[in-house]
Amino acid sequence: MEKLIPNYEKLHSWELYGEEMLTEYRQCIEEGLDVEKYKPLFEAVAKLPKGENKELLADVIFKIVSEAPMVEGYKYNEPSDLEGIKALCVPYEVAKRELDDATLEDKMLGAWLGRICGCLLGKPIEGCWKEHIWDMLKDNGNYPMHRYIRFDKFSEEMKKNTPWLAWKCFADKVSYMPFDDDTNYMVLDQKVIEQYGRDFTPYDMSKAWMALQPKDSYCTAERRAFINFVAGLTPPESAKYKNAYREWIGAQIRGDYFGYINPQNPALAADMAFRDASISHIKNGIYGEMWASAMIALAFSTDNREDIIKGALAEIPATSRLYERINAVIDWYKSGVSQEDCFAKIYEEWNDHDSHHWCHTISNAMIVAASILYGEGDYSRSICMSVQAGFDTDCNGATVGSVLGIINGAKGIDKCWTDPINDTLETTIFGVTMVKISECAKKTIAHIQK
Repeated sequence: MEKLIPNYEKLHSWELYGEEMLTEYRQCIEEGLDVEKYKPLFEAVAKLPKGENKELLADVIFKIVSEAPMVEGYKYNEPSDLEGIKALCVPYEVAKRELDDATLEDKMLGAWLGRICGCLLGKPIEGCWKEHIWDMLKDNGNYPMHRYIRFDKFSEEMKKNTPWLAWKCFADKVSYMPFDDDTNYMVLDQKVIEQYGRDFTPYDMSKAWMALQPKDSYCTAERRAFINFVAGLTPPESAKYKNAYREWIGAQIRGDYFGYINPQNPALAADMAFRDASISHIKNGIYGEMWASAMIALAFSTDNREDIIKGALAEIPATSRLYERINAVIDWYKSGVSQEDCFAKIYEEWNDHDSHHWCHTISNAMIVAASILYGEGDYSRSICMSVQAGFDTDCNGATVGSVLGIINGAKGIDKCWTDPINDTLETTIFGVTMVKISECAKKTIAHIQK
């Protein structure tokens, strides 16, 4: 019988480990794995054409990576298990406040609207380099950014030179929030709580992923994890097997709902976030979701933005790269470094022309932290700052939007942001097409006690 092999040309590079050998190498070096002597092998396999032989050689590299020891003197301690994570946390107390029903309802609606509008702000320019974003904003009469980018405000020259603008979802071309992976996860997580309750397990989450969305709804680490689920790998192994994206931003964008249903309880929000993140990520990839979820939970407790960020850092290892770099942003802010210079420092560390940097948890978390701090509590200023900075624009606008949406409440978000979406969110969750955002917010409040 003739040997049957996949049509590799039809497979996305996210699904082929051999296509990400250079990303894998850099990921290993950053994790402190002793693989430097194998660099020529990584580079040689990366140069091969897509196909069976490349994947077979990539399997050998995966074995090397899986068995690699840590380099001597590596300065970080970054476990991927919850017990190990908690053992390395440094407490930071944030006082709770009284939340009456009306205030909670306003803040919860603000959370949903804030996230969705922040996502829409960044969605049309996702994938662009910051210099191109700035050129488009200037052409649009929107630099520094202060409103949605409007298609009708672009010059004819910009439209001609950037033809893909015509099919992007600018705010003046939509009457609801179009589907996006960032917002899909909000609805997916709501479904998980409905089905499995607040004690859902990582395995429950993996089953929900397969049941509620098609493969093509998942990107990078999530796509790899989905394929691993189908192959019978369960968490946490599903996050590790041939996953070069294991510290990318994918988990950090998934944790908002766990903050919503645990207002003023960052520890429990982070615990739920761990259960979600560990199915597709390790180390700082996990910490990013735990930190974001805890921030969102703390935004119900205080308007003090530094307390929100620091209180959330108390849920991740103080010995991690993420903890170190977010603290660097806080230090810059407190020492009087200007907004412009703060972002310049981030750009010195991270290059958005580099996909590994563009998609990494830490680079984007630094942008989120800086935007929350330098935004001075203003919703509009904060989300615009996070999107104008570049990198993963829709993700960062969404996370910052969640935090500031809670701080300000729905009543504190200008209608210029909310009017274009008409209280309506599109999803690609199976069995769900359009949902009312206000109804989702009400359901979220019910899940606080579920």
